[in-house]
Amino acid sequence: MTREFQVQGVPVSELARRYGTPLFVYDGTALRDRFHGLRDRLHPAMEIFYSLKANPNISICALLHSFGARAEVSSLVELTTALRAGVPPQQVIFLGPGKSRQELAACLDSGIHAVVCESIPEVALVDELARERGVKAPVALRVNPRFAVKRSGLAMGGKPRQFGIDEEELFATTDLVKRFPDVDLMGVHVYMGTRILHEAVIVENTTRILDLAERLSAALNLELRMVDVGGGLGVSYFDGESDLDAQVLTDGLNPVIEDFTARHPGTRLIMELGRYLTAEAGTYVMGVRYTKTSMGERFAVADGGTHHHMAAVGIGSFVKRNFPMAVLNRLDEPATEEWNVTGPLCTPGDTIGKKVPLPPVRPGDLIGVHRSGAYGPTASPGLFLSHGYPAEVLVHEGRCHLVRERDSPEDLLQRQRLYDPTAHDAADVPH
Repeated sequence: MTREFQVQGVPVSELARRYGTPLFVYDGTALRDRFHGLRDRLHPAMEIFYSLKANPNISICALLHSFGARAEVSSLVELTTALRAGVPPQQVIFLGPGKSRQELAACLDSGIHAVVCESIPEVALVDELARERGVKAPVALRVNPRFAVKRSGLAMGGKPRQFGIDEEELFATTDLVKRFPDVDLMGVHVYMGTRILHEAVIVENTTRILDLAERLSAALNLELRMVDVGGGLGVSYFDGESDLDAQVLTDGLNPVIEDFTARHPGTRLIMELGRYLTAEAGTYVMGVRYTKTSMGERFAVADGGTHHHMAAVGIGSFVKRNFPMAVLNRLDEPATEEWNVTGPLCTPGDTIGKKVPLPPVRPGDLIGVHRSGAYGPTASPGLFLSHGYPAEVLVHEGRCHLVRERDSPEDLLQRQRLYDPTAHDAADVPH
């Protein structure tokens, strides 16, 4: 009998029958094991905040929060999502380089733990909003440090960036506390880079960030009640990569954390994790519509593609490599052929896998892209050709939950307005 991919005992063919394809499937047990695999080893003083940008589905956020995760958000919708998912405001921080006045006002009105400001003009705006409300606004300063991350998939600091305030500028601006009386400068945030797969690099970065936070606290005369060390813990996708060893990582991190907390027992320590928590738990499932050969190469044309999973074709990477892929309904058949796996879009860029080793592919097969729980719909052009976004299904404790409905034509058209060139009544004209 042909072996089939299952999620907690539910066959992928059953998921495809019930919910259609393409779809994202998330394994709640994998989410739990990933979270606790780190949480149970990590020093208790370091809190884990889930970065919603990786996967903003409200049910994913709620499930991770039930395990103990807090929330890091970067938009008004992400803030609303976290609060509706049950995350208390004091377990939420908000960061991002271009926050709107509306977003900053929502942060103050909801009472979140900290607004992470990424420029001095932003601190000034928060100060103004706090004064209007008669409150003291909790602010952490995001620092762009002099040092750069090593072996990162995408560097976020140590170079000219839109993120954070340059370290040199902060050390030269020692009157920040006095200049903004309605702001409570209470912390420091540094995020160095993403997809780091070397435990020693994470330990070194954390050590240097904590040292920088202490020096800034002394120089600016701010009470250090929070330090966010970022995260960037990586997930392996490609040949030659290995996942982080949580035990090795925490064996290196925990003494650094212990040393810092001994000097600063009242400081809240935060690590942000998005991809690390969710990527492994997700599978993107596509149905094969057609197969063909063109100039000697095989093509499997599927109902899903890059409009749902742009990350799988190397977003943010100059080297295009394939995510792990398989024919999910025939796992035990050997990969004897190379296939280009493409989607329904009218562009040659809609190739989600190039020369992927697979068994002979047939129409009706289900092809899965593994490790797809992060940066799927959230980083993809879902409206290209007006296909819309796919269904998302969470399987937890053996039960299936539809956590996002598939976009329908009516969903996509309901916010558009038809212009009738034969009508002569007044148009909506901005004043």
